[in-house]
Amino acid sequence: MTNDDGAVQGGAADEEQTGPAQEPFDAVDVIRAKRDGGLLDGAQIDWVIDAYTRGVVAEEQMAALAMAIYLNGMDRTEIGRWTQAMISSGERMDFAGLSRPTVDKHSTGGVGDKITLPLAPLVASYGVAVPQLSGRGLGHTGGTLDKLESIRGWRASLTNEQMMNALEHVGAVICQAGSGLAPADRLLYALRDVTGTVESIPLIASSIMSKKIAEGTGALVLDVKVGSGAFMKDLESARELARTMVDLGTDAGVRTVALLTDMSTPLGLTAGNALEVRESVEVMQGKGPQDVVDLTVALAVEMLAAAGRPQDPDDVQHALVGGRALDKWREMIAEQGGDSRAPLPVAREKEHVVADHDGVMSRLDAYAVGVAAWRLGAGRARKEDVVQAGAGVELFAKPGDVVRKGQHLMTLHTDTPDRFDRAVQALEGAWEIAPPGSDVSPGPVVLDRVG
Repeated sequence: MTNDDGAVQGGAADEEQTGPAQEPFDAVDVIRAKRDGGLLDGAQIDWVIDAYTRGVVAEEQMAALAMAIYLNGMDRTEIGRWTQAMISSGERMDFAGLSRPTVDKHSTGGVGDKITLPLAPLVASYGVAVPQLSGRGLGHTGGTLDKLESIRGWRASLTNEQMMNALEHVGAVICQAGSGLAPADRLLYALRDVTGTVESIPLIASSIMSKKIAEGTGALVLDVKVGSGAFMKDLESARELARTMVDLGTDAGVRTVALLTDMSTPLGLTAGNALEVRESVEVMQGKGPQDVVDLTVALAVEMLAAAGRPQDPDDVQHALVGGRALDKWREMIAEQGGDSRAPLPVAREKEHVVADHDGVMSRLDAYAVGVAAWRLGAGRARKEDVVQAGAGVELFAKPGDVVRKGQHLMTLHTDTPDRFDRAVQALEGAWEIAPPGSDVSPGPVVLDRVG
């Protein structure tokens, strides 16, 4: 159509030709701001997380920003906004429809850390719902799902409907998190792993808490490990991480508390998958190692208090070792298709490590034991690796125990005997035996409380 002058009117011909929508920020400007020690404002943070998830911010740009954060840190406001932006990148779960209060536990990871297995049914036995979204192991720290998958028939993947039904009728679920929770964190976690920025406390705290807050639990208890087998090697840095995470949870309206717990020595007497399931059942039968009992009870007491169901610690311990938790465990495993009474897998090969002199064990390095278990096949070097259900390390002595020359200190388990040599190499110098009669007392498992 034309006007009286013959000019073209209307239609696409007179529309301005435009490209993609203009982004409100430039990634380089955001990187420079943090590189130079500045504070990122809320709008910048919201944009950079969203744009990275959409692919607008390139991998190398987010890598540069992660390094700037690693070097210059973030204040509480920045970390909180960063965490919320990662939560907003995906879906949020809602447990408001349950008739039970909800509480979750998160561990920063360690060696022999099977605590979730007896803890979830124990807390659920008091009428509290425990939605435990867990992961698989990578490197020297074991994964809860790997352990449970050694049980015949047990499945880690549940629909939201199945999860809600189990929480309402059983009270405890241990399953894998859906891909919709904090997808920005999944991208950033992989990037941090290959750019030397994993150790940044703001990035660690926001990674953990974005998933936990998105999960929708009403209360959260954090188990922050300290020592050679943990991510945080010293009490000061562990306390800083704990305080950061507690603040993030509190600011988001989630009742949050943290226990700082020892990971200089492995927890319990096993590191592996089926080995740790067996030991967890022994704990619930009243036959397990005392450090596992003590930490399970300490965390359960905190979880129950946070859920508004405070209990006496002695009663909680009796429920753990007296059969009440075991009944709930069997119910929980059956709900996810597992047969709790079926024999657990056993590795085809074993090799013993023996003491070369009499004395008292004074040190047993958690990291070395974790690496040995990993090399035996209990863990994975890459996410796509397959783990051996029966592989791992079984311990027969820990600090404070008297040992005799020739006594078994540990047994190594694997299906592939060519793994033994590298596992034994990992254990070189991993323990010390003091002279007979030495006074060696193991320290407490709970070192501090934040919250």
